[in-house]
Amino acid sequence: MRELSPREQNRDRTTFTLALVGRPNVGKSTLFNRLVGRRKALVDDQPGVTRDRQDGEGRLFDLSFRVIDTAGLEDVTDDSLEARMRRQTERAVEEADAVLMLIDARAGVTPLDAHFADQLRRSQKPVLLAANKCEGKAGEAGRLEAYALGLGDPIALSAEHGLGLDELYDFLQPLVQVEEQETFDREEPTEFSTSEEAEEVEEEPKGPLQLAIVGRPNVGKSTLVNSLIGQDRLLTGPEAGITRDAIAIDWEFAGRPLRLVDTAGLRRQARVEDRVERLSAADTKNAIDFAQVVVLVLDAELGLERQDLTIARKVVEEGRALVIAINKWDLVENRAMALKAVEDRLLRSLPQTRGIPIVTLSALQGRGTERLMKAVFRAYEVWNKRLSTGMLNRWLQQVIAAHPPPAPGGRRIRLKYITQARSRPPTFAISCSHPDELPSAYLRYLENALREDFDLPGTPIRLHLKKSDNPYARG
Repeated sequence: MRELSPREQNRDRTTFTLALVGRPNVGKSTLFNRLVGRRKALVDDQPGVTRDRQDGEGRLFDLSFRVIDTAGLEDVTDDSLEARMRRQTERAVEEADAVLMLIDARAGVTPLDAHFADQLRRSQKPVLLAANKCEGKAGEAGRLEAYALGLGDPIALSAEHGLGLDELYDFLQPLVQVEEQETFDREEPTEFSTSEEAEEVEEEPKGPLQLAIVGRPNVGKSTLVNSLIGQDRLLTGPEAGITRDAIAIDWEFAGRPLRLVDTAGLRRQARVEDRVERLSAADTKNAIDFAQVVVLVLDAELGLERQDLTIARKVVEEGRALVIAINKWDLVENRAMALKAVEDRLLRSLPQTRGIPIVTLSALQGRGTERLMKAVFRAYEVWNKRLSTGMLNRWLQQVIAAHPPPAPGGRRIRLKYITQARSRPPTFAISCSHPDELPSAYLRYLENALREDFDLPGTPIRLHLKKSDNPYARG
C-alpha cells in the first residue's frame, strides 16, 4: 500500500508541478483556488489558516499543471507546529518542478521574505517572484522593493481579482511545454492488434474509491492517513484541530485505486465560534457528501460519544457506507468491555444500520490498518449490491407470509411488488395498496429482513412505497 507519486497521479493528465510558497496571509490559497477553478483551500483574513499541503489540477489559459498550496513559511526549526508546517512546505518545494513565491506588496518586503528568498535561490528550481495584492497603486512600492530579493523581476499580481496571470503564464508556458515533451518522449506508443482490444482498454473502472476519514478533533485521523499511505504526508501532533482543509490524496491499496480524504475534526456545533473552524466543518461535511465510504475514527479511551453518533447519523442520512475505526487501541486495558460498550451504544442509537463494521487499530503503531481496508472494501461492495427483481419478489412473498402487514380499520394492506430502484445505497420501491397507512414498524421489519436475508450489514437501506398497480397484473 502506497501513495501514488505525483507522476503517477498525473500520468493521464499533467506532470508539471508548481508550488506556491510565502509568508502567512500573502494570498497563496486565494491564488490556488483561482488556478484550480474552485474554492478548494480555505481562505480567511487571519494568518496561518493553511497548514497541510493541498494540491489540485491547475489551469491557466491553455496550460494544465499540478499546483500545490503550502502553509505560510515561519523561521522555526524546533518541534513546534509551525516547524512541522515548514517541513511540509520544504517537501512541496522538493517535489515541485517550479516555485512561485508570493509576497504581500502592501506590507512590503520583510526580513522573513528575504530569508526564504535566499533559501529558494539555493534550491536550483525555477523561481518566479510575485508581489500579490497589487490592485490599484497601493502595492507598487512593495513590488519595487521586491527587486532586492534577487529572484529576478517581480510580477504584479492580484490573486483575488485575477490580475497579472498573463505574466504567470509567460513564466510557466516554456517550462510546461518542455515537461510535456519529455514525458511524451519517455512514453512508449501503445499498439492494439484489433479494435476489440482497444475497446477493452477503454472499459477500465470509472474512478477511484472515494474514502473520507472523519471524526472529532484529536482522535488520530491524520495519523491514520499517514499510516495507511506509509509516509508523513499530513501534519500530526498533540495539538487538537491541526487539520483545517479537507486534504485529498490519490492512493493505491492492493492494486485498487482510492482517493483518500483527511478532514478537520467536527465538534458540536454549539461550541464552534471561530469562523475558520466553521469553514473547516463545512469542508468536512462536503467531503462526506462526495464520499462513497466514510471511516469514522473514535478515541478508544473515550469510546462512542454523543458527537460521534451525530457524525455517524450524518453519514447514514447522506446514504454513505460507514465503517467505525476505534483508534489508540493499544492504550486500552479492558478491551472486551470497551468494544462491547461501543457495540451496544451503536446498536441502541443507530438500529437502522445494524451490522456497521467495527475495526480496532493503532494508527501510531500501524496495527490494524489492513483489517480496516478489508472492512472498507467489504462495505463498498455491500453499498453497491444489486438484487434481481425475481429474487426480491419471492422474498417478499415469504416475509409477508411469515408476518402479514396489519389491517387498520379492517382494511387489508397489500404489498404487491418490489424492485431495486438503484444501489449506492441499496434503494427499493414497493408497490402498496395503501402506502400512507403502512406503519413505520412494519417498514423496519422489512428493512431488517432485507438486511439479514440478503447479507446487507451496516449499509443504509432506503424503502419507498408507491401506490401503483402490479405491472404483471395488466392483461
